Amino acid sequence: MNRVAGAIMGALIGDALATGCHWYYDLTTMRSVCGKWVSDYLAPKAGHYHAGLEAGAVSQSGWLLILLLESLLECNGYVESDFTRRLDEELFPQLDGTPLQGPGGYTSQSIREAWRKRVLEKKPWGQCAGLADTTEGVERIIPLAAFLHRDLRALASAVLNNIALTQKDGVVLAMSLAYAAVLALLLRGVPFDENISAQLLAAVRSNELPFHTVAGGQLERLPEGSEQMVPGQLPSPDALLTPSYMARTAADPGIRIEPAWKVSLVYGMPCAIYHQMPAVYYLSAQFSHDFENGVLHAVNGGGQNLSRAMLTGALIGAQVGLEGIPERFLTGLKEGSRYVALATRLEKLIPECG
Repeated sequence: MNRVAGAIMGALIGDALATGCHWYYDLTTMRSVCGKWVSDYLAPKAGHYHAGLEAGAVSQSGWLLILLLESLLECNGYVESDFTRRLDEELFPQLDGTPLQGPGGYTSQSIREAWRKRVLEKKPWGQCAGLADTTEGVERIIPLAAFLHRDLRALASAVLNNIALTQKDGVVLAMSLAYAAVLALLLRGVPFDENISAQLLAAVRSNELPFHTVAGGQLERLPEGSEQMVPGQLPSPDALLTPSYMARTAADPGIRIEPAWKVSLVYGMPCAIYHQMPAVYYLSAQFSHDFENGVLHAVNGGGQNLSRAMLTGALIGAQVGLEGIPERFLTGLKEGSRYVALATRLEKLIPECG
């Protein structure tokens, strides 16, 4: 099963499916503009976010994912200096610091902050991160987590350092790494059920994931005055517990969120990572073998549905593989065949360990 390509393509398809109906917080308006049920790619409406993109095109989130994927392929692994060079040379010259501009028609807060510090203030990489509490960083590292999914220690170091280029909040880093670790286990074929958090916590105890265990033993003193959180400085591993709670919720016949798109109302429609992750885990467990329904329920929940669909698409794609993604989503995605080729190449490069 081509799980790595499934995860990468799942993310890009989720992104593109939501781009045409992104950021409608009034669901009545969304339904009137985009239809009662979004089931395929749409072109964004004039005057709305991402206006000018064609149906099936990815947003800047997908653009950044591809940028990192291409860097991994060219360097046969993660080389931070190559990725930051690409940001400096390929992304930042297209930005001016305003939101409704740049590749994909919208530039996130964290990328705008990094652009300001890097371009206007001339700061070096390592001093360009901001405090945005969004999922921008974890969206782009999906191919990086996939590449290193067999080695959680290497994954944690690379993922945290990459996200810390643009986001430095410790909770954001912790929740982002938790997602990357879940993705890694699913790529190994681990079921998304209530036992998944036990495996993640075992990785903490074996020093594969750099979380502090605060409930027992001697609490290690956290460094003071750090400019940004780095591996080994993460807060307690509670972010690793959420996946199992959501899997239990999805499996419990006494708990129903019907229709499933209403998960966005239960956990919140905004952009913050703490609204996004419970909904993503719920949908990924509820539809673990049904890519189409999982991603479409993520899209039709409105609000920050692009992030919800992108992250859900990667987790379900990892479970069903490229073969489990409906062909119409692959053929309707702009540059889809090129993206499949890139994702397939990455899978062939993955090291056994490290």
